[in-house]
Amino acid sequence: MTDIHALAGAYVLDAVDDVERAAFARHLAGCESCTLEVAELREAAARLAEPTWSVPPPRLRDEVLAAVRRTCRSGRAGRDAGTGPLAAHRRGGRRRHPGRRPGTATWLVQEQRVRDEHAATVAARAETERIRAVLAAPDAVVRSTFVPSGGRVTVVSSTGRAEGVVALAGLATPGSGRAYQLWLISDGTAASAGVLPAGRNAATVLIGGVRGGAVVGVTEEPAGGSGQPTMDPLVAITLT
Repeated sequence: MTDIHALAGAYVLDAVDDVERAAFARHLAGCESCTLEVAELREAAARLAEPTWSVPPPRLRDEVLAAVRRTCRSGRAGRDAGTGPLAAHRRGGRRRHPGRRPGTATWLVQEQRVRDEHAATVAARAETERIRAVLAAPDAVVRSTFVPSGGRVTVVSSTGRAEGVVALAGLATPGSGRAYQLWLISDGTAASAGVLPAGRNAATVLIGGVRGGAVVGVTEEPAGGSGQPTMDPLVAITLT
């Protein structure tokens, strides 16, 4: 199960499903560090949305270095005078999230995280649109077959788009350290078309390079995939 603390960025960018959104909203009610993180990410996301903001403000490097120096001086003074972040922690004061830095340094970290989350969300949505386009293509052809060990593999292909969608459902869970790998086999040559995360037995995968007469195969390989199939395909579906 996904660590719920790791959902902060996706939650801010509305890149979670309804179940994750509800679970994280409940979590926020009792997690001070995540509440603070969400607030900071929303502030950073708002800045990214401003058309006038494109690069870090001038002198930002100097401000970061100054903030670091202030933090170091505060820590040293606190150890000598019984004040500062360490002393506050010893007195039962507010505990800061591990690894968090105040001021501009935190701004930089959160800014980059928002950018990364946004890029991942944009890429996922673009892939979803391509999947929908394959399914709606006028020349789309559907092929489906059962796997002897259980489950089904379905392929929707469009030679006009040179793309296909492979759906794996209900397959037997691969062994420890193993993963299902997809192959596009043409003219006797097998090229990897994607590797599922280790242990996963269901997925929907967009594949490219589709053409008539090619074969989609599925094998079980070491986690991370193999350069070439190490076994006969569990299923082999010919595209027309």
